[in-house]
Amino acid sequence: MPKTTTLKDVASQAGVSYQTVSKVLNGKANVTPETESRIWDAVEMLGYKPNVSARNLRTQSSHLIGYAWRALDENRPVLDRFLYKAAQTAEEHGYHLLTFLIGSDDLMDTQTYQAMYDRRQVDGFLLADTNQNDPRIAYLIEQGIPFTSFGQANKNWDFCWVDVDGQDGIEQVVDHLLERGHQRIAMLGWPAESQTGQHREAGYRSKMKEAGLPLETEWMVRVDNTVQAGAEGVRQLLALPTDKHPTAVVCISDVIAIGAMNGLAAAGLQVGQDIAVTGYDDIPMSEFLHPPLTTVRQPITAVGQAVVDLLLKQINNQSIEQKGILLKPRLVVRRSSGVMRL
Repeated sequence: MPKTTTLKDVASQAGVSYQTVSKVLNGKANVTPETESRIWDAVEMLGYKPNVSARNLRTQSSHLIGYAWRALDENRPVLDRFLYKAAQTAEEHGYHLLTFLIGSDDLMDTQTYQAMYDRRQVDGFLLADTNQNDPRIAYLIEQGIPFTSFGQANKNWDFCWVDVDGQDGIEQVVDHLLERGHQRIAMLGWPAESQTGQHREAGYRSKMKEAGLPLETEWMVRVDNTVQAGAEGVRQLLALPTDKHPTAVVCISDVIAIGAMNGLAAAGLQVGQDIAVTGYDDIPMSEFLHPPLTTVRQPITAVGQAVVDLLLKQINNQSIEQKGILLKPRLVVRRSSGVMRL
């Protein structure tokens, strides 16, 4: 059997102590660039492969980050992009994501998180799909378990989170529609318990109020995040008396907007001409719809990187200057919001 290259072999080749090699490989050494380069050259030349299991036992760290993968039927392109960047960032720092499946009704189950952390299967967690007063967040704060969430939960809770300013995003949308002369503006929103939905709805309400426009109860329809629900939502709006028909529909997601556009087309209306429709998320297919969808682009890559950075600072007991990070989205104007009305 060929001899396995050890840490001491690398140290001998590089002319340093094995402790220095260990610190360099774990990103914790304070050495000159020349010394670090010599160590990495020795690693490559000797083909050294660290014993991950031994390292984890020695450091009492799994180098794994837990993420609950929710069992859902619908496509979730925004979370897919978020998760890809989070995994990429974690791997750059020697960590990997460990996804675990939970049922759609078990999202708030706290026992799974506790059990995985107690068994040292993971060093901390990333959370998404957060809601108002999210019990998972309350529990992890109470237990002192490292975590960072994509989304907020309670403004009075002290924890690490990264979010996109949904209120600002929808305010940009409503301003855009107002500039085009729309006044009867409806919104297809999410169920009331959605924290993200609340923020986006707040943007709709604030801009309508600022413009002196009525907040008609019939114009605020809550739906699930599916294409079918979007189509049903516009059917409810079209069932209103003719003088109450909206001239524009703000959708809380692109998925709902796709359903709304299909529902309007089925009713004989041309989106972008007879009625304006906007979305939120700028999913890949948005620009290829007919007509292309005006929507809000979220900085998801920045979110994925920031949540991992905040979590690793907790795991490694590093100082954190800012626990809450709120990023700005950007309006992307396409033909679904139509031309200027007179």
